[in-house]
Amino acid sequence: MSGRRIAYLNARLIDPESGRDETGALLTEGETIADLGPGLFDDGLPDGVFPIDCGGRILAPGLIDARVFVGEPGSEHRETFASAGKAAAAGGVTTMLTMPNTDPVIDDVALVEYMARLARDSARVRVHPMAALTKGVAGREMTEFGLLAEAGAVALTDGVRAITDSRVMRRCLSYADTFDLVVCQYPEDPSLAPDGVMNEGELCMRLGLAGIPCQAETIMVERDLRLVALTGGRYHAAALSTAEAIDAVREAKAAGLRVSAGALVHSFALNETAVGSYRTFAKTAPPLRAEADRRAVVAGLADGTLDLIASGHDPQDVESKRLPFAQAATGIIGLETLLPLTLELYHNGELPLARALGCLTSRPAAVFGLPQGRLAPGAPADLAEIDLDVPHRIDEDGLRSKSKNTPFGDRPVQGRVTRTVVAGETVFRHGRD
Repeated sequence: MSGRRIAYLNARLIDPESGRDETGALLTEGETIADLGPGLFDDGLPDGVFPIDCGGRILAPGLIDARVFVGEPGSEHRETFASAGKAAAAGGVTTMLTMPNTDPVIDDVALVEYMARLARDSARVRVHPMAALTKGVAGREMTEFGLLAEAGAVALTDGVRAITDSRVMRRCLSYADTFDLVVCQYPEDPSLAPDGVMNEGELCMRLGLAGIPCQAETIMVERDLRLVALTGGRYHAAALSTAEAIDAVREAKAAGLRVSAGALVHSFALNETAVGSYRTFAKTAPPLRAEADRRAVVAGLADGTLDLIASGHDPQDVESKRLPFAQAATGIIGLETLLPLTLELYHNGELPLARALGCLTSRPAAVFGLPQGRLAPGAPADLAEIDLDVPHRIDEDGLRSKSKNTPFGDRPVQGRVTRTVVAGETVFRHGRD
């Protein structure tokens, strides 16, 4: 190895993949981790090594956000790779997996290559594009999976649209497996909620809004799992929010199916009451569910049924949110709030710290076959220094995303990123950026 050598001293090293949790130091050389451990520099620093004192704070792998929507190309007024990269770095996110729902849709090789080049030139963090499963994300004609994988696509998805045609989904699972690609599905049957804007239930009825029943998610998940059993393909349910769907995945994993699943932060940090009096910043996908479903998401994360936590970062401009609830755009931002809201699960005693951090690092890396997400010699030097206990409030105006559509403004939280390192270089320092 060659390159600049940096020693991170006096750190609490936490690596969810190996179970490491100990005080020590970590050495990076160029873009990779060279060594780490409790007695690494007991005999002093070698010549030419630049020291950084972590002050006893956590040093963990950089976070991997597996569900990020970026407005570029087509909706740069909402978000660009440059602004998303700044937000990600401030949130400790060193790797973003981006969705293909742009204008134009990322459904061919040239567009995947364009996205990768654009991100490389303008984002502070690593960006891995997901390509569309079907042309135009229309759910009918499959894209060229093999060519897309060669161009750099890490997985296949139609983003916010579910593949409703069972025959097409069967073919997608079979064909993607040929290239060892994961098929990611947003599991919601649109025919059950063509005009739905929030969770179906008593609150929805009182507000006079069209509802999205839990069964819209459950039915889609159960159909997909049967197709996984039929094809042997790899399947990822991208944003589960209901108890019944989580139970279905739990049973599928017990049966040995090649299935993984994730949850978005808002599905465990809020419930449907956050909609309040038509609060459009709480209009999300999937919708905020009842409290029993929220608790089921937490339980799924605790027992490993849900593999990862993602932000579902989906910037929307002010004008698209300042509309009546039924007409307002769906989506919230989340790159900078991903970590502190996940740490609530630890501070509330619902998840051990290593499992909470694992849902943001090693587990998404395992699902999508990424080399990041671990502290080990030879691994990429992508790091997040975390002050675990510092109290603060989420400052909506201070968020670095171009859009400010968060329902978590002024929410008290504990824990924040103090330094973010990508490929051995610091890209964010709290109080300096």
